[in-house]
Amino acid sequence: MDEGAFDAFYAGSVGRLIGQLYAMTGDRAEAQDVVQEAFVRAWEHRDRLERDGAPEAWVRTVAWRLAVSRWRRVRTSLSFARRQGPPPNVPPPDTHHVLLVQALRQIPAAQRRAIVLHHLCDLDVKQVAAETNCPVGTVKAQLSRGRAALARILADTELDRRAGRVSEVEHG
Repeated sequence: MDEGAFDAFYAGSVGRLIGQLYAMTGDRAEAQDVVQEAFVRAWEHRDRLERDGAPEAWVRTVAWRLAVSRWRRVRTSLSFARRQGPPPNVPPPDTHHVLLVQALRQIPAAQRRAIVLHHLCDLDVKQVAAETNCPVGTVKAQLSRGRAALARILADTELDRRAGRVSEVEHG
């Protein structure tokens, strides 16, 4: 089946197949997802579709099997979750953590990523450059600008006072 024939097959049958799978699954979004995935697989096997002579039935069968597989995965996950019992109580985040995350959200994404990789993931500048696919100089600039922006944002907060006490102790 060439590209034009496949496009015509898709256009002529996608709506009908979604309707059929919706009737089978009872979930329109699920029907759309599995039919689209089935068409992706049909494109990969378009020579077979032409030989079999029933491409719509093939796509419908694949879509149905995909839906069943998803149901099984969900059922297995739910069964596993039930066996695990309720999640443990987790203490709320530390106020310093909340302040830092709020401050990080206020700086540009590139600076935030560089700061997190360097200071929280303990990567050196060259490693940050490699992971972000940026020159070392760019990473250094992002770190410098990010730290300056964080200092302004965190000024007069508990983290600023805490940092002041730490540096006084270190330099005292």
